[in-house]
Amino acid sequence: MTTTESRAARRRDRPLTAARRENRAGLAFVAPTVLVVVVVVVLPIAWTVLLAFQNARLVDIQGMGLLGNWTLGNFAGVLGSPGFWTSLGTTLVYAVGGTAGSILLGLVAALALRRSFRGRGPLRAAMLLPYVAPVVAVTFVWQVALSPQYGIVGEWGRRFLGWERAPAFLSTRDQEVSLLGVEFEIPLALLTVIAFETWRYFPFAFLFLLARLQAVPTDLEEVAMVDGATVSQRFRYVLLPQLMPVIALLSVLRFIMTFNKFDDVYLLTGGGAGTDVVAVRVYEFLTARYDVGAAAAQALVLALVLAVLLGLYFRFFASRAGEEA
Repeated sequence: MTTTESRAARRRDRPLTAARRENRAGLAFVAPTVLVVVVVVVLPIAWTVLLAFQNARLVDIQGMGLLGNWTLGNFAGVLGSPGFWTSLGTTLVYAVGGTAGSILLGLVAALALRRSFRGRGPLRAAMLLPYVAPVVAVTFVWQVALSPQYGIVGEWGRRFLGWERAPAFLSTRDQEVSLLGVEFEIPLALLTVIAFETWRYFPFAFLFLLARLQAVPTDLEEVAMVDGATVSQRFRYVLLPQLMPVIALLSVLRFIMTFNKFDDVYLLTGGGAGTDVVAVRVYEFLTARYDVGAAAAQALVLALVLAVLLGLYFRFFASRAGEEA
């Protein structure tokens, strides 16, 4: 037996220490989670990246190998395709508007329901309905309510606001409106989709903000009231600094979710009337053109843009929010 073999035999015969047993037990517990993450997350991402650099059609994908038909034409075709940059701008407006709207509405709801009153429990539960209801059901309700022919919104507008006819909220790209004698156009369909996003996901922000508000010591507000602080001053100087870390976290989470949102937009408008976000374009590249490579390239571009935007956020705004808190 060689020296190396004898050393290995002695290591095998050596009794396990408590630390080594804990390490092995930890690895045994972590291994299933790592396996699931690799299969469900890592492999699909790697496969998408590979497809983005290959000339892959849907009919050919079954017989394709991992290596072959490499090309950068997918990215050139995506970046140069008509409407891509307009779609990216629409996605940014939709993501920023949906994120800001849902957080603002969630903050208003949390402030309104933080104090105890009769019926607060059922009202809190009702606040979660938009978030937990099936998306197909709620989009159908919105389509019916906003219908220019028989929608309740149009009926209310004709009855209380004097509308001659109800606008087609989900199929009108630009609507001319008059305010204080000034006429201008608004992207009606896009604003409607943003309003839906705000309504559907404000309960997510509501839960986070309400939990943080209930953890704020009541002594802080009582001292501010004794010092003569108004309601707005108490919110600005007492509550808002306590909420800033939660708002910063919600901004990141909601922006990521909204930036990649597909189902809400597709079910409401199909991506038409100025609501053609990038996620819908990826779906159209895949189903209408059967171009898997171009769809993967567009998804990869979307991920890179999102990574850059998040990097800018963490570089310039996240630390400031933490300092204010």
